[in-house]
Amino acid sequence: MRVIDADGKQLGVLPLQEALRLADERNLDLVEVSPNADPPVAKYMDFGKYQYERAKRDREARKARKEIEVKEVRLRPKTDDHDRDFKIRQARAFLLSGAKVKIRMRFRGREIYNLDVAKELFDHFADQLADVGTIEQRPSFEGRTMLMIMAPATGNK
Repeated sequence: MRVIDADGKQLGVLPLQEALRLADERNLDLVEVSPNADPPVAKYMDFGKYQYERAKRDREARKARKEIEVKEVRLRPKTDDHDRDFKIRQARAFLLSGAKVKIRMRFRGREIYNLDVAKELFDHFADQLADVGTIEQRPSFEGRTMLMIMAPATGNK
């Protein structure tokens, strides 16, 4: 078994019993680093300390990672001008905060036959929000709903 010291120095190839005895003398653990090598490689280390530091690094990495939030704005084909403007302001605030926006339009009854109204409304949304967001997914159907996803522009957060 090839043995590496805690400082990173190679101690050479030692029999297993000798390597375990040296680990016990130094109050360290003998950890097999590369079992498939010929001969297998082991290293002296404080394994509990190693696990603690690895968990600490993982926690820090999770904190640094930013989850992208998806907010939703719901519409209907008969949404009035004032309400539509309010929804646009709401979507703008979401995009500026760094969240993606899912714009969903539900159709009830015969409303589904007036798709030109829906496309105009989605185009209006995209035009109004072009300065703060880009279209990630063009308007598409899912059952009786049509949805479009907008992502924040690269200049935002």
